[in-house]
Amino acid sequence: MAVELRRVAFVLWPGTHPSAVMPALAVLRSANRMAEAELYSVECFTLDDQPLISDEGWQLPARPWSCEHATHDRLWLVADGVALPSSLPVGLANQCRNLIRAGQVIGALEGGVYPLAMSGLLDDCRCAVHWRMIDDFRERFPAVLAGSELFVQDRGRMSSSGGQATQDLFLALLAEERDPDLAAMVAEELVVERLRDGSERQRVPLRNRLGSTHPKLTQAVILMESNIEEPLTTDEIARHVCVSRRQLERIFKQYLNSVPSQYYLELRLNRARQLLLQTSKSIIQIGLSCGFSSGPHFSSAYRNCFGITPREDRNQRRAQQAMDVASRA
Repeated sequence: MAVELRRVAFVLWPGTHPSAVMPALAVLRSANRMAEAELYSVECFTLDDQPLISDEGWQLPARPWSCEHATHDRLWLVADGVALPSSLPVGLANQCRNLIRAGQVIGALEGGVYPLAMSGLLDDCRCAVHWRMIDDFRERFPAVLAGSELFVQDRGRMSSSGGQATQDLFLALLAEERDPDLAAMVAEELVVERLRDGSERQRVPLRNRLGSTHPKLTQAVILMESNIEEPLTTDEIARHVCVSRRQLERIFKQYLNSVPSQYYLELRLNRARQLLLQTSKSIIQIGLSCGFSSGPHFSSAYRNCFGITPREDRNQRRAQQAMDVASRA
């Protein structure tokens, strides 16, 4: 039985470090090797005639892109956080539109979401943006539904926040398009500890999340994150970080415009939502594992925070996933 060959092109913006595309190439090349068949034909292109040479001196084979190369059935735009694109060639934009009209997939890795958004093809679509770039991206492209997920698939548009998330995305695509067992074998070969779902949030450094370097605040939040199932009281947290309760409340108010108890509650609810959307655990199990004493208590707090009950949220997510799968069939 003939194996369907997918022709995949990666277009790298000038100045982009070649490592931005390496996680994707590793998955595709490993898939060909493990399957003992050419599942993917891969080519890399640049938008100028400069070779893709890293600061360390190694070179990624690539050739300049032109309209005559528009014969691939999957196109990925690639840029890193250093070489953010400021424009999009007309021919490349047209190729993206033609692929979408033909029901094919277009995608963006890390800073590649910028040219994809410039084309207008991300308007009203969800996409993943690296946490360092997300505020700038949202300001420049308000019509795009930018999020901090690891990767996103939405109506033929795919995006990765970059780095390890790119590997996660291509392993997920391999499982969907080819075979989950093959994806598992590739993950083992690449020494991937676990397959991460795209809806997982990027791990933003604590200092960046808090917007503060206050040591007592950092210590308090680390304590909260380490005690989700059995929450500490505000007095216990204050005692552990060696400040009074009133001092701790002042610090949270000054730097986070919140009180410790509210911040802690939202932290636990966000963890609960992650488990709800990514695991098959029961709602009761999730509530208990996030420090809620009963199902009604958990459901009430969840609805107050997210405007929807845990069951409704899970059902909506499953329905959306079913629609995404149907749209790719």
